[in-house]
Amino acid sequence: MGHVTETADTDGRYGGAGTPARTAGGDAAATGRGSSRSGRGRSLCFGVIAAGLLASVATTPAVSARSEAASYTSARSEAASYTSARSEAASYTSARSEAASYASAPATTGLSPASSSTLRLPEPTGAHPVGTTSLYLKDTSRPDPWVPSVKARELMATLWYPAESPGRERAPYMTPKESELLLKSGGITGVPADTLSRTRTNAFTDAGPAGRRRGLPLVVLSPGHTKPRSELTALAEDLASRGYVVAAIDHTYENVATTFPDGRVATCVTCGIEKDPAWWGKLAKSRAADVSFVLDRLTGAQPRWKGARLIDPSRIAMAGHSVGGASTIAAMLGDSRIRAGADVDGTTEVRIPARGLARPFLFLGRSAAYTPGGGDAAATWERDWKQLTGWKRWLLVTGAEHTSFTDLGVLADQLGIDTGADIPGARAMDITRRYVATFFDLHLRKRSQPLLDKPSPRYPEVEHCSPETKACR
Repeated sequence: MGHVTETADTDGRYGGAGTPARTAGGDAAATGRGSSRSGRGRSLCFGVIAAGLLASVATTPAVSARSEAASYTSARSEAASYTSARSEAASYTSARSEAASYASAPATTGLSPASSSTLRLPEPTGAHPVGTTSLYLKDTSRPDPWVPSVKARELMATLWYPAESPGRERAPYMTPKESELLLKSGGITGVPADTLSRTRTNAFTDAGPAGRRRGLPLVVLSPGHTKPRSELTALAEDLASRGYVVAAIDHTYENVATTFPDGRVATCVTCGIEKDPAWWGKLAKSRAADVSFVLDRLTGAQPRWKGARLIDPSRIAMAGHSVGGASTIAAMLGDSRIRAGADVDGTTEVRIPARGLARPFLFLGRSAAYTPGGGDAAATWERDWKQLTGWKRWLLVTGAEHTSFTDLGVLADQLGIDTGADIPGARAMDITRRYVATFFDLHLRKRSQPLLDKPSPRYPEVEHCSPETKACR
């Protein structure tokens, strides 16, 4: 069953971090490298909350759970008044006031009193209650790419979907054992070992799915390297509340801990592999194969989910964070069923061929790394931009750090952990959810979305960039 080691490090190119524990099907050694592209050069030993809660950290104001809840209530109000210019201006004023209140909070470099409280994910902004379930999937057509002795690729995926009504039991964020391993790998001893497993989610386990036959679009989500699928829960819950089926994949042996139904825990084999651009390309292609297999099991002749009949197989899209976002291009090149894709803060390695990629694509990232002309990471987007021949946008969030686009920024703020971001985790998550959902609404539901056409006073942190002119506005 493998062995236990306690080495952990971070991966700088994609902001990853990892450590092994008891392995499923092979040995695991976890090493890597870590750095932030923000230029601040500051870090904190909190490398892996939720399989890498903080890939790089610095100083930023602490945020209380109470003020986060207030900001999300404000965000939901903003969404309701989106079509009104007058309300938009009022929302902008509110957002600036909120930002000012965060700025006046004292900075911290450790755990705050909030660390002993229950962590909470922001409430979804859509109209539907959210159900969730997990699937164990086994691809017998190929061996595991990282542990060749395992003759079939095993995957865990979580589905979120609009539910008929709220259930009685909220879904767990992760298992107590996963929480223990992740906190230990990050060197975090100031909170109970099961802290992350007690994070309050907004989805209900196995609630009955709602919708008509082939009436719901499907979005596949892929997390960053060394990260669990749970890091994308807030985004997934929000999309499901808006009427999407969402499938987030744990790419086995690529994160700190994946728990199978029989109790095995697969750990991060890839953390100990020597990495170069070619290796990252291999990883992206392997993830593309995982995505295609999951699509087969959700939309094929014998689907593994009881609500699969609700999925419209002609309206499928993908988004991911970090290398999960970069893998979206590889997945789209290999699977024509994916009609639109979004790369959230991921440096790309897989090249788009000369014929181009004509399907809609969204780049969403941090200004510090992806401003056109700004360095190696941005150069990969500029290379791909030329080959994207369909609808496309390049959006950047001022003040964001790598973790800002996931649950990790929200949870870190509640724990009083400084991520290096100049934008609160709650605000960054609001922006991420709004722009990703708007992108999918436009291309999977054909709903006009002016938000994507020009800068919005409601979201002054978001810049629209033109790589041709090297300008953002």
